[in-house]
Amino acid sequence: MYNIYFYLIIVFFTVSFIWTQILSYLNRKRMSPVLPDELKDIYPPEKYAKQQEYQKINSRFGLISGGFSFLLMLIILLFGLLGWLDNYLREYTDHFLFLPLLFFAVLMIANEIIGFPFDWYATFTIEERFGFNKSTRKLFLADWLKSIALNILIGGIIFMIVLFIYHYTLNEFWLYAWLAVSGFSLLMTFFYSEWIVPLFNKQTPLEEGELRDAIESFARKAGFRLTNIFVMDGSKRTTKANAYFTGWGKKKRIVLFDTLMNDLNTEEIVAVLAHEIGHYKRKHVIYSLVLSILTTGITFYILSLFLGNLRLAEALGGTIASFHLGIIGFAFLFTPISEILGLLVNRISRKNEYEADGFVAQFGLSEALISALKKISVQSLSNLNPHPLVVFWYYSHPTLLQRMKRIKESGN
Repeated sequence: MYNIYFYLIIVFFTVSFIWTQILSYLNRKRMSPVLPDELKDIYPPEKYAKQQEYQKINSRFGLISGGFSFLLMLIILLFGLLGWLDNYLREYTDHFLFLPLLFFAVLMIANEIIGFPFDWYATFTIEERFGFNKSTRKLFLADWLKSIALNILIGGIIFMIVLFIYHYTLNEFWLYAWLAVSGFSLLMTFFYSEWIVPLFNKQTPLEEGELRDAIESFARKAGFRLTNIFVMDGSKRTTKANAYFTGWGKKKRIVLFDTLMNDLNTEEIVAVLAHEIGHYKRKHVIYSLVLSILTTGITFYILSLFLGNLRLAEALGGTIASFHLGIIGFAFLFTPISEILGLLVNRISRKNEYEADGFVAQFGLSEALISALKKISVQSLSNLNPHPLVVFWYYSHPTLLQRMKRIKESGN
């Protein structure tokens, strides 16, 4: 059990956790009850004090929940419990399809049960304390059960396809698995908002009126064909505002949270949607999709080098090389590469955000976008002054202050 793979897994897992906590500590140290000068026109003093408290509580809660998960997984690794589970399940089946499905089903259900109290506390204690939560306990439980059912159904189908590919192709496994998963990702890009979202939220077409006229007018001006504008009842779960763009071609649609419509005026909403249209016009959507597909291909190729490795299975406490133990071992060993890929993707994403903001500025909506971003950030008690290293490592969007500066430069 205690071979080179075992020690690498422990080292990578531990270093990743420690690094996460260092970044969290740097963010906490940056917090101050004194309102920074650059935020004085954004946060009222009392709102800023509330934001600082919200961020500190979430940071401490993250330390507790993350620490618990780390210790639990460390115990699992040190005592080879994943291998023990594999051997235990083999007493009932060793079928190439049923064994991995059963193995991951047990892990998924265990993970959901363990994580449930933390999610419950975050929603009904932290989020409710600061006025964000609008979900009822009944709705929360329904969402939880639906998520589990979806994970079992969709995840199970995709996993079975990958298992069949692995069993019948072996050497070409990574290529066919890559094509299958990429095809599924494309399918979700087109139909996620039609198939998945309605299971949790109601989407209704935006009514005729001033807002719809303003949105359609801007879309025509920007040369963007748009017929699908929907409003989603996000307020039944949270007071936080949002909007997103999804789909492609005739399936593209813009979805507004009803909370966004409550918090912003017409021009500000148009500016927010102009930003989303900017992503489409600058081809960020397709570039991101291509990057995701390429990343998936790299991941599957490297994964194929580890599957069927007996020593990797032994590092997890197993006695037989298996597809499922290979995947878990690979997930730990892939951590450094995953972090590097994540940094690259985040850097590209931040660049895309600046470009989409620049697109908005071209239509004279700079001030409206800045105003909208301020309102959304303050209403959600966002951390507007995070540590630069945290931004570099984690953020897919520039900070509000960075965006404001760049928007003003674009508008000049």
